[in-house]
Amino acid sequence: MGDMRRDQAWQARAAAPARCGGRSLVHRDDVRIATGMGPLVGLFGRLGRDTDVSVAMLYVLPPGERVLQLLAMSGTSRRIAAPWVRVGVGDQVPVAEAVRERHLVWVNSPTELARRFPRIGLMAPYDILLAAAPLMTEDATWGAVCMVWPVWHPPQLDPGERETISTFCRRAGRLLDEAARRGQPLLPGPEALVLPAVRTRTPDPAEALAAYDFAERLPTGCASLDLDGRITFLNSAAADLLGAGTADLLGTRPWDRLPWLDDPTFEDRYRAAVISRQPTAFIASRPPDRRLSFQLQPAASGISVRIAPVTEARGGERRVEPARGQGPMGASTLYQLMHLAATLSEAVGVKDVVDQVADQLLPAFEAQGLALLTAEEGRLRVAAHRGYTAEFMARFNGVPLSAPTPPTQALATATPKFYSSFSDFQRAYPEAPRYGDRDAWAFLPLIASGRPVGLLALSYDRPRPFPLAERAILTSLAGLIGQALDRAHLYDATRHLARTLQTGLLPKELPQVPGLEVAARYLPAGHGQDAGGDFYDLIHCGPTCAAVAIGDVQGHNVQAAALMGQVRTAVHAHATAHASPSKALTRTNRLLMDLNPGLFTSCLYAHLDLGRRRARLATAGHPPPLVRHPDGRTEVLHMVPGLLLGVAPGGDYPMIQIPLSAGTVLVLYTDGLVEAPRLDIGHSIADLAYHLVPAGDQSLDELADGLVDHALRTTPGTDDMALLVARVTG
Repeated sequence: MGDMRRDQAWQARAAAPARCGGRSLVHRDDVRIATGMGPLVGLFGRLGRDTDVSVAMLYVLPPGERVLQLLAMSGTSRRIAAPWVRVGVGDQVPVAEAVRERHLVWVNSPTELARRFPRIGLMAPYDILLAAAPLMTEDATWGAVCMVWPVWHPPQLDPGERETISTFCRRAGRLLDEAARRGQPLLPGPEALVLPAVRTRTPDPAEALAAYDFAERLPTGCASLDLDGRITFLNSAAADLLGAGTADLLGTRPWDRLPWLDDPTFEDRYRAAVISRQPTAFIASRPPDRRLSFQLQPAASGISVRIAPVTEARGGERRVEPARGQGPMGASTLYQLMHLAATLSEAVGVKDVVDQVADQLLPAFEAQGLALLTAEEGRLRVAAHRGYTAEFMARFNGVPLSAPTPPTQALATATPKFYSSFSDFQRAYPEAPRYGDRDAWAFLPLIASGRPVGLLALSYDRPRPFPLAERAILTSLAGLIGQALDRAHLYDATRHLARTLQTGLLPKELPQVPGLEVAARYLPAGHGQDAGGDFYDLIHCGPTCAAVAIGDVQGHNVQAAALMGQVRTAVHAHATAHASPSKALTRTNRLLMDLNPGLFTSCLYAHLDLGRRRARLATAGHPPPLVRHPDGRTEVLHMVPGLLLGVAPGGDYPMIQIPLSAGTVLVLYTDGLVEAPRLDIGHSIADLAYHLVPAGDQSLDELADGLVDHALRTTPGTDDMALLVARVTG
């Protein structure tokens, strides 16, 4: 009720075209100050200063929406914040969880972030701690705030910090509530506000010039980047080392202006410095043969960069390397990880997930071995492996989760385990088997909804330090894989249940009818987990007569399958009561109108009188049957269709009669065999009829298989296919 009242309050005033959410806007130093927003922005700015965060982001929840929108931020740029401008309340990210659960969410380490929120951990694998809290009044939630600290922050918020955050959330919630009550809700503008860093003092012109002269006299290259990564200053030494003029570089991002810096690794170092507020470094090669060291020193206002040539280590000289713990990755690795994340979102069954992980993760992390195990009924099951023999992996298949092994211990603690060398591994597990000369291992539990669903193990043939950034990325990937695997298990189970239900409603075997050969085929759609409504039936009505029926209930769900069973039962009952095709469809239609399922059904019913050599047929909006005459001539049997069953009471279903000579073949099918986008269904039906020509030389099973194979080549397989073929024999 509180959120409903909030939405009504927000909707009390529509945004005027010349204003943003009822607020006039003033541009001042790239900060948009909105009338009525000043107190909220002031509170937000003080929150950042009082808690000493590196990054803070303020969200509001607009009326009638389930999407948080970024209103203001500090300590970062719009470019870095772009992936989180809009956050669904149902998303697995901290700020959304804070809104859903209506309490503060605290993430006390990069590992915890990667484990609980793999999407964030994968996109921002940096050394950070994070808190998110909802902006609430007693009966409504108005938004949320997200705060990021460097990793040197203690692993817990102290009471003072918690009180500061709680006070801000209460006051911000009241401001948003009051603004909505006045009919002037504070809505986000086209871009989020960016609060500038607070300077302790501003130098006078003479002091600024002296600082410039100081930097110019330095033999080392010096540059300054703003939070958006643009160069705001560089001295002459820096321009010389970079090989470009000062005027060409000012106002640009170095990786955009200098082709040899156009590598995701280098931009990632800048982002890491901004978000984690920790110094970092990297080495780049400037063509043709010059290597340069870049050392980044972050602060609230931007990044200071020291640039120096790299010399080979001689005597007391030490070669500059990237900062320990950052673990930069190349462009190919980043591409592979993004591709894996995208394919995991599209994978449906367990096999799809397993194949994608096994094929893509090895090259991305340069591992020599991979094992993916699932947790099923208290035991580990080997789902896939690469770089191991089947004999070696067999010893892990079926191991109880209670066994003291590296995989089970990682699962039991829900904590990734990294072993940089064989000696580390041996100290932890003296009796653990070693495969060949493997010398480093990562055991990553796959967690979904707080429970273990499996484990991913990577192994390397040489020691590996597993820097913090790589551990965070691996942990995040494990979270994504765990969620994908959990969805895939549910998909497979639901699909199996649906298919079992549907096939259970179809005839297990067709009865033997003297003078008649019958073959039937049912093929589920190529994808999708729901049951369909296609059905067929053969009913032995008497010594010399039979009935055949085929139909298709609208929809692909359990309701469609259940209705299909009812329709098939009704048709079967009317057939055994010797009702004519017209009466059988009329009575079945009356039943559906009484049931009122909200679904329509097509149906074709044919009564075969083998003694009198004739067939009577009626249709309720179903595709026309095909006939192959004994002389080899084939035709589409055009009929006057009645209304679909379940559309209206009192439907009329005209009958037609055709002769049934020995050798006549009758083909009934559902639209999955002939319907496809951009294909004329009339042409598809005529083409299917053409493939009846060789029926005289084929068994009925061969003919049925041939028709299905033809349909699979010409239609996309997105709908179920049912086929019933009958041939008069004597």
